[in-house]
Amino acid sequence: MKAAVLYEQRKPLVVEDIEIEDPKHGEVLVKIAAAGVCHSDLHFINGMWPAALPLVMGHEGAGIVEKIGPGVTSVAPGDHVITSWVSPCGTCLTCLSGKPYLCMTALLQGAVMRDGTSRLKKGSQQLNHQNQVSTFAEYSVLPASGAVKIRPDMPLDKAVLIGCGVMTGVGAVFNTAKVTPGSSVVVFGCGGVGLNVIQGAALANATTIIAVDTLDSKLDIAKQFGATHVINSSMGDPVPQVQALTGGLGAEFGFEVVGKPSVVTQTYEAVRPTGLAVMVGMPPAASNVVISTLGLFLNKTLTGSFYGAARIHTDMPMLVELYMAGKLKLDELVSRTFPLEKINEAVDLLKTGEVVRSIIKP
Repeated sequence: MKAAVLYEQRKPLVVEDIEIEDPKHGEVLVKIAAAGVCHSDLHFINGMWPAALPLVMGHEGAGIVEKIGPGVTSVAPGDHVITSWVSPCGTCLTCLSGKPYLCMTALLQGAVMRDGTSRLKKGSQQLNHQNQVSTFAEYSVLPASGAVKIRPDMPLDKAVLIGCGVMTGVGAVFNTAKVTPGSSVVVFGCGGVGLNVIQGAALANATTIIAVDTLDSKLDIAKQFGATHVINSSMGDPVPQVQALTGGLGAEFGFEVVGKPSVVTQTYEAVRPTGLAVMVGMPPAASNVVISTLGLFLNKTLTGSFYGAARIHTDMPMLVELYMAGKLKLDELVSRTFPLEKINEAVDLLKTGEVVRSIIKP
């Protein structure tokens, strides 16, 4: 099959023919119909986060099950699925404590399958999996627990967005923050995930939804997704502006969706006493955040949201139903569609912020 391989960070991906093995026990082979190009892919490519090289890239995908390995009963050939980049094992401490999105087995073994080996190779060279899924390819082998069955009439080129960006953004609102009706929300960053935080807040019936970004073009899109107010932070400190829009107190809920420590600090400062600030973005792995001790005394909370605290087998089909009912915007998230051979062009557009989401169709 053809796949996009990262051999060296800060270098273009190499699209080439590689070999893929059949699924083993507890695994499935999925023919990829669409893959999303996500900002977190860029973190691995540009070296902000460590990568197990050589690596077949891609973690947001949707497709059709082609083969199943021994012991698989959750899906069958022909099923339409969204691929999850966390495949819960169901037996580790975090899975058993009700947090399958932080499955330690999946996160610690993300570059290989559960048995410690890879299903991908180029000649005699082993290639690693990105998050046990690797969707920038014509096919993917992944643990069956990471293949989420969905209704067959859901368009796969829209379902793919639920695999990461939509789940992460809407899930941060529904599952992590539990935003309440009538509340005030501020969202720092209006890229693909930030827009899903905004539309999640709108779905949760927040009444004041403030979008903050440095680009007017992104703020205009934020209004389409439910923002009631917008602030261009390149024109001045957004914190007092957020306070002015929320009775001088600050928002009840704040979301950082940029991946910069300084913006995490701004988000914390922009929420009111007893408010909740949620870091959704991915800052550099070794970075630190500075927050006010006074804010802690005033019962402000800063927390993180990993993958929208997703329970993938219930949350993802729920998001599909919201889309099919006309309540969740997915079509509006897609800026461009590329063949796999043009993956580097899609990555370059992501770097410039010119697109909300690009879709790859292998």
